[in-house]
Amino acid sequence: MQPPAMPRTSVWTAFRGWPRTLTHWLKEAHVRSAEEHSIAGASGDTRSDLPAQWGVPGRSVAHGLTTAEAKARLAQVGPNEPARARRLAPLTQLVQLMTNPLVVILLLAALVSAAVGERVGAVIIVVMVALSIALNFTLSYRSQRAAEELKAQVALTATALRDGQWREVPRSELVPGDVIRLAAGDMIPADAHLLTAQDLHVQQAALTGEALPVQKEAPPAEEGAPSAQAFAGGEHARGEAISPDMRDRVFLGTSVVSGTATAVVTATGRLTAFGEIAARLAERAPETEFDRGIRRFGFLITRTIIFLVFFVFLLRIAAHRDPFESLLFAVALAVGLTPEFLPMITTVTLAQGALRMAREKVIVKNLEAIQNFGSMDVLCSDKTGTLTSAEMTLERVMGLDGRESAHALELAAVNSALQTGIKSPLDTAILRAAPALKAETYTKLGELPFDFERRRLSVVVQSGSQQMLITKGAPEGILPLCSAAERDGHTEPMDAQLLAQCRTIFEQLDAQGARVLAIAYRTVPAAARYTTADERGLVLSGFAAFVDPPLPDAAASLSALRRDGVEVKILTGDSERVAVHICMEVGLDAVRMVTGAQIEHLSETALGQLAERTTIFARVSPAQKQRILAALKSRGHVVGFLGDGINDAPSLHVADVGISVAAAADVAKDAAQIILLERGLGVLHSGILAGRRAFGNVMKYLLMGTSSNFGNMFSMAAASLVLPFLPMLPTQILLNNFLYDLAQVTIPTDNVDESFMRKPHHWDISLIRNFMLFIGPISSLYDFLTFAILLLVFHASEALFHTGWFVESLATQTLVVFVIRTAGNPFRSRPSRALTITVLAVVMAALILPYTPLAVDLGFVPLPALYFGFLAVMTITYLGLVQVAKGVLMRHAAM
Repeated sequence: MQPPAMPRTSVWTAFRGWPRTLTHWLKEAHVRSAEEHSIAGASGDTRSDLPAQWGVPGRSVAHGLTTAEAKARLAQVGPNEPARARRLAPLTQLVQLMTNPLVVILLLAALVSAAVGERVGAVIIVVMVALSIALNFTLSYRSQRAAEELKAQVALTATALRDGQWREVPRSELVPGDVIRLAAGDMIPADAHLLTAQDLHVQQAALTGEALPVQKEAPPAEEGAPSAQAFAGGEHARGEAISPDMRDRVFLGTSVVSGTATAVVTATGRLTAFGEIAARLAERAPETEFDRGIRRFGFLITRTIIFLVFFVFLLRIAAHRDPFESLLFAVALAVGLTPEFLPMITTVTLAQGALRMAREKVIVKNLEAIQNFGSMDVLCSDKTGTLTSAEMTLERVMGLDGRESAHALELAAVNSALQTGIKSPLDTAILRAAPALKAETYTKLGELPFDFERRRLSVVVQSGSQQMLITKGAPEGILPLCSAAERDGHTEPMDAQLLAQCRTIFEQLDAQGARVLAIAYRTVPAAARYTTADERGLVLSGFAAFVDPPLPDAAASLSALRRDGVEVKILTGDSERVAVHICMEVGLDAVRMVTGAQIEHLSETALGQLAERTTIFARVSPAQKQRILAALKSRGHVVGFLGDGINDAPSLHVADVGISVAAAADVAKDAAQIILLERGLGVLHSGILAGRRAFGNVMKYLLMGTSSNFGNMFSMAAASLVLPFLPMLPTQILLNNFLYDLAQVTIPTDNVDESFMRKPHHWDISLIRNFMLFIGPISSLYDFLTFAILLLVFHASEALFHTGWFVESLATQTLVVFVIRTAGNPFRSRPSRALTITVLAVVMAALILPYTPLAVDLGFVPLPALYFGFLAVMTITYLGLVQVAKGVLMRHAAM
């Protein structure tokens, strides 16, 4: 059963190369969506028939909605989900299990059996099918519920005005008319009309293709609020198409880069501008490695079943055997060979892995991500918060004379206190170091928010009669904008000598592992609006140096990841000196380092080769991070990316496994598949091991099931052609298969070898095929030996033959799990208690069945005492031979 997928509505999908013509398509899509809404309302579709008073400004805009109003609207419009995850109702899941082709064939066979008088056989078939469906449904449904509860722990929220108070509510519960509050780092939770906005810049590349943030402004008060129809989407459906770059509107799927705002929700869910796009994206989810593995395994089993069943059926017909009996036998062979519990085993195993990872403080948003997490062999990450504590401390603010600069500290503090964009740890450190600053003596006139291309932030303030632009940011970006600098209490022109001195100062700070910001200013004339063009002719005041010490466990965690086959690469926007200094402190190879400028003009092939050899990438932009990840993936690596900032979201989307933290920006958490509840590589390392454990248990079921089932079914097929009777009755085959599957349902609880946990693993269909083709015949060899002993030594009747082989086949194919579950010596690898109990219980049930009242209906008879001695010898030698063959196959697969 496929676990429900999380809808992917992140704005960063745009970074995968959407053309600018998307704008035109979006307008048409939104018009169609609005028209559908209008038509739905006209036809009486209560889910879309929004009452006109919902949009009337007044009490609801001033005070928000009440809880009762919100619930009533939610019942009419439905959840705020542009592309709702397909969550199957329990009844639908049950119907899907019952309409499985094999189940249908079995039920038809039971119907025919009852019609020709084989009522006992028909009842047994129906009981076996019912038990299989019930077990599959119960365990899969419980696993799905567990997965959904885990996802709920990281569900995105929005700040809405409810009952006159600002509250965090699940985004899925937003409705038209809700008043919401926005701040830097937020994902826009719905289409909305701005009520207030302060220095608001929105990244809406997903809608317009524009790479740079767009400034948004609330409409002037004299224009009034939008009409009721606008809130319901009707006005724009009848008139001009909604443009994604409207200044007074924000749209679902975009994100706030800087500033703050309040807005009233005008459309939610599929009626938003992003709704149709999100729905189309959700339908085109890329195939994961886990999906490919399951699909390729399905093809292998299907081909084997078709060949074996048709071959047996046609040969028996050619031998003039009873057609109906031959059909039942062939169908039973198909069921016996098919690992029909694979969906249940897979879902339960991954869900168990997700629960185990949750105990390790790792939340999985999508069960399929677990296998990719365990298969990850390259982890790319920023150093901040991963190698370091992410708690910056302002070490010093110095001027060009090398002494502390009070003026530079004051300017930096004003910039940090008044900017409304992303509050970085650097701002916090600056304000901690300047607690006595009277920021209220400055009046803010404007702001040029930080972006990841300029790498600086400016505010325009008024102090007394003077207007001043204050800038802080990366020295490399600010120094070229400076025409003068402060030195020894004087302002001097920025000549080549002074510029060289400035570079020497911040490079020395860099080399000491400090994060350096340059602080500059200039007086500006009064203006209605300030732009980046005003960031020129600056006066350099000084440099602020910050330190972010390495985490205490960083070195040990990196060593553990390296030991377990995960190579860590650092992708940072910091300078190469800072990156090298920190990496050396935690034991990473600091020799292999390149900068963003060096990779800018490399081809994808050259970048892939370079990326494999390089540990540190410094001064890389978000776009360059994406290129590095894509290049590593093209080289066959399973790549994870750990990030928590707005600029990390594109890379999280591109990576095989996007990993973020609970305290990350909304856009980062939305793009990630794995959420760490605590920072640090130690938590991540524990999650990787849990993912490997889950994948290892899935592979156990596949290797065991295919080899044992193939061997037994091949034996039955061959015996049915030479024996004067069926080697096992169809009902006995079904019972044998059911008991075998029952013994395996506890595989998800099993322990996994430490050797398996020490390196990443990928789907290996050739290993599964080889186990089936080599271990399977060993099982058949022992089956044929059992046939010979039963016929030649015990002179078995048909019933005794059926009983003897039923017990032998079930004992060998269930006990073999203790051999196949480990790549090494089974006596040194302890299985879980649950697996041991279920396997031994099933073997005991097989031994006892011939002596119970059910024996007559099942066609069993008591076995001679001597047979149990033979059975013990057969089982022990069989397990020993499988151990030898397994070792050969495992060594060959590892080569």
